[in-house]
Amino acid sequence: MEAIASAKYLRGSAQKARLVVDMIRGKRVGEALAILQFTNKRAADSIEKCLRSAIANATEKAERQNVAVDPDDLFVKTCYVDMGPTKHRRRVRPAPQGRAYREQRHFCHVTVMVSTDGAAEEAPAAKGKGKNAKAAAEASPKSKARGGARKAAPAGGADKAASKRASKKAEEAAPAAAEPRAEESATQE
Repeated sequence: MEAIASAKYLRGSAQKARLVVDMIRGKRVGEALAILQFTNKRAADSIEKCLRSAIANATEKAERQNVAVDPDDLFVKTCYVDMGPTKHRRRVRPAPQGRAYREQRHFCHVTVMVSTDGAAEEAPAAKGKGKNAKAAAEASPKSKARGGARKAAPAGGADKAASKRASKKAEEAAPAAAEPRAEESATQE
C-alpha cells in the first residue's frame, strides 16, 4: 500500500528543504515525525504537514480497499524536494550609499510517499552502502566467474606504509625462525 502527498509553493529554497528531507528518508513514520518535530529548521513544519497528509491518504486508501493498515507500519519510501518558481519574486533591499541589492525569494515543492511494502531496514541496504553491500558484491556471480572474490587493495598511503612495515617484520622474523632450526639440527647430530 503506497500513498503520496505533495505540498506546493512552500516558502524557502529547495536546497534548505532538502537538508530536512534527507533526515527522514527511509525511516518509519513515527520516527520521521519525531525528527521533524524537533528539527530546528524552518522547512520542518511544512514537511511534517505533508508527511501527516501522506499518512492520512494511506489510511483512507486502505479503508476504500477494505484493507487494515496500521500507521505505525508505514515508512517513508521516497521523499524529494523540487524547485518552485522564482519569477515575480524579486525584491529590492536597501543598501549603503543609496544603492539597492536585488533579492530573489524562493519557492519549493515537497513530495512524500509512504508505503507498507517491504521494511524500513531494507531501504538503506538498497543504496549500496555499508559492509553488507560490499560482502554481497564480493559474493556476486560475476566476481565468481572472474575467479573468486579479490582482496581489496589498500586505499590510502597509510595502509601501504602499514603493509610495508608488516612485510619487513615478516622478513625479519623468517631468518630468526630459521636459525633455531639450524641449531636444533646441529644438536641432534
